[in-house]
Amino acid sequence: MSQPKPTATPEPASVEPSRIREGLPFPLGATWDGLGVNFALFSANATKVELCLFDASGEHELERIELPEYTDEIFHGYLPDAHPGQIYGYRVHGPYEPQNGHRFNPNKLLIDPYAKQLVGELRWSEALFGYTIGHPDGDLSFDERDSAPFVPKCKVIDPAYTWGRDQRVGVPWDRTVFYEAHVRGISMRHPAVPEAARGTFAGLMNDELLGHIKGLGVSSIELLPIHAFVNDQHLLQKGLNNYWGYNSIAFFAPHPRYLANGKIAEFKEMVAHLHDAGLEVILDVVYNHTAEGNEQGPTLSMRGIDNASYYRLMPDDKRYYINDSGTGNTLDLSHPCVLQLVTDSLRYWAGEMHVDGFRFDLATILGRYHEGFDERHSFLVACRQDPLLSQVKLIAEPWDCGPGGYQVGNFAPRLGRMERPLSRHRARLLEGRRRPAGGLCRTHDRLGRAVQSPRPAPVRVGQLHHRPRRLHPA
Repeated sequence: MSQPKPTATPEPASVEPSRIREGLPFPLGATWDGLGVNFALFSANATKVELCLFDASGEHELERIELPEYTDEIFHGYLPDAHPGQIYGYRVHGPYEPQNGHRFNPNKLLIDPYAKQLVGELRWSEALFGYTIGHPDGDLSFDERDSAPFVPKCKVIDPAYTWGRDQRVGVPWDRTVFYEAHVRGISMRHPAVPEAARGTFAGLMNDELLGHIKGLGVSSIELLPIHAFVNDQHLLQKGLNNYWGYNSIAFFAPHPRYLANGKIAEFKEMVAHLHDAGLEVILDVVYNHTAEGNEQGPTLSMRGIDNASYYRLMPDDKRYYINDSGTGNTLDLSHPCVLQLVTDSLRYWAGEMHVDGFRFDLATILGRYHEGFDERHSFLVACRQDPLLSQVKLIAEPWDCGPGGYQVGNFAPRLGRMERPLSRHRARLLEGRRRPAGGLCRTHDRLGRAVQSPRPAPVRVGQLHHRPRRLHPA
C-alpha cells in the first residue's frame, strides 16, 4: 500500500543546524572519539535515516539531521559539535509494506540498537504503534502521530574508566557454583544497604551483602537480565510491573532503574567490587526476541529500522512473525548484521564491562537457521572461536517452543551446559527424549559433580540457583 507523506516538524528558529560530515560506517552506534561523535546505523532496506537531537531532558526535539553517507548498508555521519551526554534517536524512512516485511514509519522515534545508555522510560500510548489502533485495516494501516514524547531516548557516553587492578576471577568449571540473583530483589531489603542504593548496581557493592553471598559458598553471581527492558502494557494495566526483565529492547544499555547515580560507570564499579570479593559476574542475556512483539506490537527500534532483516518472518506472508520464542517475535541470527549485533553486544559486556560469562535464554533459537537447529550455526561457532568470547563462561538453556526446540546434549562443549533446575519427574521425562551428542562432553551428574565422558551428555539437574551446592565432592 502507498505510504502517506509524514508531517514535517519545523526546526526551532533559535537552533542552528549542526555541522555534519560523512563519518565512518564503523563502529556501529554513537561513538565519541574525543573530538566529536560518529553515528552509524545498519539498514538494508531504508531510503533515508534522520538523526534526531534532543535537549538534555530528552523532552524537546531540537534538530533532525539526515545521515549523509551510505556504505555497505550502513548509514553514517559525524557531528564534530556532539559530545558525551548528547540525547538522540532515529527516524528511518522507507516503504511501509507489511505484506513484504517492511514497516518503516518516520513518525516513530527509534532506539539505536547499539545505544550504550537510555534515558527516560517508555510511556504507553497509541502513538507508539506504526499502525492506527482500531483502524479497519489493522496493522496494514499507517499512523502519522509522533511517538517521540513516549519513547526512551539514547545517550552518547564517554566510556573512559580506570579499572585499576581489576582482573577476572577465573574459577575453574569443576569448582563453579552459580547463585542466580536479581539486581533489584537481592538488595531491596538488606538492612546494610543504604536506602538510595537499594535495587541498583550500587546496592551490590555493599560489603555485608557480598560477605553474605560469599558465605553461601558460591563462586559466581548470575544476574537476571540487566539489559534495558520494557514494562509490558498488559501488566501496567493491572497495576503490575515487569520484574524479571525478559523483555529486552537495548542489548548494550543497562536498565535505567538499576543505575543509582545515572552513570554507566556504576556497573563497572559493581563488577570491580564483585571481582575484589572473589566472585565472577555472569549475565543472563535475552537475544532471542525483543520487546516489540508481533505484528500488533509497538514500533520502538528494530521493527522501524529494518523489520525484514532483524526478525524471522513467515515465508508465505511476511506480514506475520515466526514466534519460536513464544513472545511474538524471533530475532534472525542467520542474518549477518543481526549476528554481528549480538556478538558485538557480548564482546562489549565481556571486554568493556569485564563480565565473566553469559547464560543464554532459549539458546536453541540462537542456533536455528530457517530449516532448523544446527550445532554449527554461525552464532555458536562465533562464540567458540572468538578470541574474547571463547575465554568466558558460556551457558545454554537448550530448549525453546519452536520446532526441534529440545536440544539437550546437542550443543558443543563450549556451549553445552544447561542450568535450569528441574523436578525429578521432569528430568526423567527429558532424559527419555535425549539425543546423542558426539565428542568429549563436560557436564554434571545428578549430584552436581563434574563428569567428563565420551558418552552422551546427561541432563544437568544439579545446577544451582537460590539454593547453592558444591559442584564436586568436598
